Amino acid sequence: MRPPDSPVLAVVGGGQLARMLAQPAIALGLRLRLLAEAEGVSAAQVIPDRVVGDYRDLAVLRRVVEGCAVVTFDHEHVPTEHLRALEADGVAVRPGPEALVHAQDKGVMRARLTELGVPCPRHRLVTTVAEVAEFGFPCVLKTTRGGYDGKGVWRVTSEAEAVPAFEAAAAAGAEVLAEELVDFRRELSALVARAPSGQAAAYAVVESTQVGGICREVVAPAPGLDPELAGRAHGIALLVAGALDVTGILAVELFETTDGRILVNELAMRPHNTGHWTQDGAATSQFENHLRAVLDLPLGSPAPRARWSVMVNILGGEVDGGRLWDGYPHALARDPHLRVHLYGKALRPGRKVGHVNAYGDDLHDCLERARHAAAWFAGELGDESE
Repeated sequence: MRPPDSPVLAVVGGGQLARMLAQPAIALGLRLRLLAEAEGVSAAQVIPDRVVGDYRDLAVLRRVVEGCAVVTFDHEHVPTEHLRALEADGVAVRPGPEALVHAQDKGVMRARLTELGVPCPRHRLVTTVAEVAEFGFPCVLKTTRGGYDGKGVWRVTSEAEAVPAFEAAAAAGAEVLAEELVDFRRELSALVARAPSGQAAAYAVVESTQVGGICREVVAPAPGLDPELAGRAHGIALLVAGALDVTGILAVELFETTDGRILVNELAMRPHNTGHWTQDGAATSQFENHLRAVLDLPLGSPAPRARWSVMVNILGGEVDGGRLWDGYPHALARDPHLRVHLYGKALRPGRKVGHVNAYGDDLHDCLERARHAAAWFAGELGDESE
């Protein structure tokens, strides 16, 4: 039997983002090979061609990418020197190490964005608590590497409160970045896909709600966003994608300030939580466009399917017996138009274990439907809520 002639794409990291690449890969006839950190992790449940190993081990990475056309990522933590070694071996690394370092290291990111004239919060690399005091309280301290979902971030008002940031940075082999405490109205996200050819596609700018550093819900498009600001956000995302030579999905997380500006908060170079709404609310999901981009295929339309799309994360809670699956009968019977995406993860309080998408012409209705379903799956509602 003649083997398939489609390319094999290596994906490093076994989380939910890699898992959600599997479905569009099937539709495209694309084969995935996974580097999973352990057996049974989220993506390993749905991608049979897999290697279990440590992404920090170059020999393991070389074994995974053997025979693959391209390697891409579920996370941004692969050491930059390993990515350069893979490129030297002739492997197409997308996004490449020179781009990805801007998502790996916040100090590098801030310096480059400043060079590009991209608006950012006032910031400074600091080496002592005295330098933090010189920068000014209150402020936000971040480790330059390794932080995510609120980890590696401290809001500080005194030198004593700054000490843990330096301890964490030293343990991680990172530096400490001080940033002004921005007076912002809300958080936005501008998501774009970019192919090596230079073709790009921009999704609607969305509003995200963060609680404890974790994204709880996303509304697309951001309600009441001034068209001029939306255009500026798109311009920033496209500028950054082009200037850094990003291949794949780029998420630019933004602050909309109370005085009408937008400032860049973070960058992510992979499918992103603020783009999960695109699975059901856009003509082409972020996951399919990421695959198309890294393979240099023509990109799909980012156009929305409805006036409003809402994504609400399902967080692990006190679910009876840990049976997340038991949420389906109620949620789907109550709302046949609802779209539920579970990640196959063990339940832990506060852990993202799935998300719910709803779309339609009435924003209030979409929010109510998605919030109700997410709360039901998390065990926050009882039968009386029906």
